[in-house]
Parts: sequence; C-alpha cells; structure tokens
Amino acid sequence: MGKLTRRARAKADYLGFLGAREWPLAASGLGVLLGVVTILPSAIGVVLSVVALALGVTTFTRDVRLLRRRWAGFEFTTIAAPFPTAELPPPSAYPQAEYVAVPARGTALVSAAIDRDLWTGRHTIEVAEEPYRLPASLKATAPHVLPLRARGRLLFNGPVVGMRGDPLPAAGARPAPIRLHRARFFDAVCSNELGTLRITRTGTGEEYDLRKAELTDSAGALRELSSSSLADHVGVSTVAFTTDGKLVTVRQSALNAVSGLLLAPSGSGSLEPRDLRTPDGGARRLLHTAVRAGMERELCEESGLTPDDVRGTKVVGFARWMDRGAKPEFFGLTELAVDSAEVARRRPVSGERLYSAGLTLFDVDLAAIGAALADGVPLSEALPQRLWEDGSLPLLLALRAAAAWQAARV
Repeated sequence: MGKLTRRARAKADYLGFLGAREWPLAASGLGVLLGVVTILPSAIGVVLSVVALALGVTTFTRDVRLLRRRWAGFEFTTIAAPFPTAELPPPSAYPQAEYVAVPARGTALVSAAIDRDLWTGRHTIEVAEEPYRLPASLKATAPHVLPLRARGRLLFNGPVVGMRGDPLPAAGARPAPIRLHRARFFDAVCSNELGTLRITRTGTGEEYDLRKAELTDSAGALRELSSSSLADHVGVSTVAFTTDGKLVTVRQSALNAVSGLLLAPSGSGSLEPRDLRTPDGGARRLLHTAVRAGMERELCEESGLTPDDVRGTKVVGFARWMDRGAKPEFFGLTELAVDSAEVARRRPVSGERLYSAGLTLFDVDLAAIGAALADGVPLSEALPQRLWEDGSLPLLLALRAAAAWQAARV
C-alpha cells in the first residue's frame, strides 16, 4: 500500500469513526440536501419543498450548535509526571512483580516469574464471540480524544486483538485459557491511550483520570486484565539477531504515534486477528504460537525480511505498559537465517515506510547483559549506552527479557 493510499485510508478511518458516533448530524445534513434537490416545478411542490428545506436547515443548525457545545465540553491536559507506581501496587496475583521506569519513555510492570512460566509455552487461548465495545463512560469522550490523538499522525482503525486474562503461573495443572477479544485500534486509542490524559468537564469541573477510574481495583492495587474494561490490545515485539550476531533495530519516523524518532525492536506492533489463524485457516490454540505469529509478521513488515529468513522465535517475556492503560505486551527473541549484510539491503514493505526511517544494527552480548542483570546491575548500566539512550520502552524491555532467557540457558 503506497503512502498516498495509506494517508487516504487513515483519513477515511478517522471520518468513519467520528461519523458513526455523530450520525444524527449527518442525517440532518442529508435532509437539507434532499430538500434542495427535490424542489418540484409546481406551486404546491415548491411550497412543500421550501418548508422541508427550512425544517432541515433549522434541525441541522441546531445539531451543529449542539455538536460544537459538546465538543467544547471537555478540556484535556497531558499528565507529564512519571506514572505514580507508589500509589498503585501490582496485583497480588502477580508473583515477583516490579515496576521498571525509564525516563521520558514510560513505566512497565514486569515479573520474572511470569517470564519464566512463558518459556514453557503452556498457556492456551479462547476467543470471545462478541467484539469489544467501548463502555459508556468512555464513549462520551471518544469523539474528542480521537482528533486530539490523530493530530499530526496517521492512525488506522485496523483490527487488533485484546486480552481478558493474565498469563499467571499455575502450579501443576495447565493454566486456565486466556480469553482474547477482537477490537479495533480506535477502541484502544479511546480507552488505553487515555492513560496520560486528565479530562475535565468544563461545565462542572469534574475530572476523569483513567488511572484512578479504570486501572485501580477495590483493594487499591492495579486491576488484573481479567477484570479490565479497556480494549487492552496486545503488543508484540521481538528482537532479531543475524547469523553473525548483530541485533536488528528499526529507527522510527516522526509519524510513529508512540515511539517516534526512537529505536524500536526488530518487529513491533499489535496482535491481529489473522495471527490467531494457522496458514491453513485453522484456529491457534496456544498463546505462544499466536503471539509468535504476530511477532514474526511485524518483523517481516518492518524489516523487509521474509518468513524464509526467520529460523525461529521464542516468547521470552511479558509486561504491562502502564502509561498506555496498563496494556499487555509480549516480547520475543528471533534467530535469523541471514547475516547483517543481507539485512542491511532490505527495505520495509511499502505500507511501513511512513513509520520506519530504516534499520540500525548493533553488537549486543545478550548473555553478558543477562549475567549483569542477575547480579543486580541496573538495566541502564547493563545495556549498551546507545540503546539505553535511544531505545524505545518495548526495545529495552525486549532486550531485558531476552537477556534473562539467554542467561538461564548458560
């Protein structure tokens, strides 16, 4: 898909999402249009058409005023302060949970025990029949949030997969299936992406803070995914290494909505419904095979590699990205079948070139990073300086998880 086509699609998705929620205004406008084109060449027809046109204009004018009043009814303020981890302890069900905060990039909740359990690949999935729907509390602000988030960016209302379960370790028996649901990207923009906004009703001064309203459970801790009301679209990221040991990273362009101008993982994006199906059309039953499919799809799209260039991917970690409504994120480690010279010649697929400014390769010793982390060295000191300074949060977390897995194998 070319750049102009993608820009047109982004605009169509944007207008379609708003139009679906403001259809009475569109209907009034259609009434005005019909009143104009149906004026008949007879006295009675002219009178009736003029009356219909006048009513249509009146209704349309009223709806426009009401729309402007509603759109002016909210004020949005960016919350620039770091996520208040001290005010929101991890869920009690998350073992060995801790927050990882990276200046200027965000905060994530991680668990070494959950990561180790994911290495076994025991979790199964089931997909809800009904797609996700925004709750009433979020529908009211959706038409206002989307223009705010879309300003200066290209956003597509593509299909994504959300998560209604937590990949928690289970003693003995296989864990219960993790429930997934189908959603659209704009659902996530109007729910999870409110995590850094404070919304105020101009008429009453009432404030809405997603962190308090949606992320906090009755005990004052972070709500588990199983009881969340947000879209909770699943993030998938993988770090790929060439046959000569080079780490592949993607330089994000300024149009990227989340990690603009930062170094991203080799493949990073959202899990999609197509990742839940096998190549022959069957349903995937295991969480790690679905997540792995999403990681490798994103890798090929953003790097220009092909499935034949990928030897295999291991799911090595999990986190919840607190600044984005505590959405779930999975991390992988991919072994490539090509060397760095071949990777350097590749280009992302046409649809990704708006977001990718090219590839950068690094020498990274995962085993050494893993050993340093195991000895208590902070992530900021264990990683190469350039990666720590320029890496996006998914890249840093993916390297952390991959290094821990690599060190456990030694």
